[in-house]
Amino acid sequence: MLFSDAKLPRMDNNKDHGLLGLSRHRAILVSPDEKLKELLQSIWTPDVLEFSFYTEAKGAVEDLFNDPPDLLIVDNRLTDIPAVELARLVKSENVYRQLPVIICLDDADLAKPWDWNEIEVDDFLVRPFFMPVVRDRVNLTLCRAMRALDANPLSKLPGNTSIIRRIQTLIDRQQDFALAYCDLDYFKSFNDKYGFSRGDEVLMLSARIIVNTVKSFAGEQTFVGHVGGDDFVVITSPDIVEEVCQRIIFSFDGIVPNFYDLEDRKRKSIVSTDRQGNIQTFPLMAISIAVVFNIDGRLKHFGEASAIAMGLKKKAKENPKSNYVLDRRN
Repeated sequence: MLFSDAKLPRMDNNKDHGLLGLSRHRAILVSPDEKLKELLQSIWTPDVLEFSFYTEAKGAVEDLFNDPPDLLIVDNRLTDIPAVELARLVKSENVYRQLPVIICLDDADLAKPWDWNEIEVDDFLVRPFFMPVVRDRVNLTLCRAMRALDANPLSKLPGNTSIIRRIQTLIDRQQDFALAYCDLDYFKSFNDKYGFSRGDEVLMLSARIIVNTVKSFAGEQTFVGHVGGDDFVVITSPDIVEEVCQRIIFSFDGIVPNFYDLEDRKRKSIVSTDRQGNIQTFPLMAISIAVVFNIDGRLKHFGEASAIAMGLKKKAKENPKSNYVLDRRN
């Protein structure tokens, strides 16, 4: 499959809670404030954002580490452990470093400056709580955490989960789009000879080429994602996708050869070891692009796009030079 399994968007939730498109989440509130508990319960139903409530930090710690939530909200009114210490305790564990933490403050707490470089929280809420602000700050914190966790660590582009969500959302809306799957050919042989460091430079350059190409089409609704390794995805309008492919190939073929040593560049090939351990001659890197269309609600599930793209990619790779293949079926 082109994309690995990931949670699909929930499209049937009540829009008022503001988490439309996200799967069910779990949060922990540590606070002695009963009104805050009631407020949070009034905003989200358990099938959208399920809360576990604790009045003291001591009771919450075991739950935090035995069954990590998607979000921790901790109140500065705690008496057994300072809220900032509870946040630091959680963030000190590498496994839970990415867990988003919101601290709840009283208006008087803000009278003194806070050193946010030292206090390991991701956002804050201030009393008196205003329901729309609480709802949107919590939603934003969850969305921000998901984007950060999903982003490719090298290119910083959206990763697999975001790609799948975007494709499925467009399918569910029956919106026309073109999905271009970009794959670097002979990248492994380059990596094997020149090393991972130079390979990473090629991946970063490829990401910039694709992003800058897409950005050049001002006003178009586009998306660029990094599936992983040397695989990238572009989602754009069917009307411009062919020109997008042509521009990506033109830029890639014009720049990437400069990453080879002069001798290999003159020979237009490198000698390297294949996956079976045999010494072979490989051409310079090329980029193959497989384009799948969703027109008039043709696709019903992102897996269909994946299956079609895989077949097209094999066809594109039959040509050793950079090229693109369009799915011409109705």
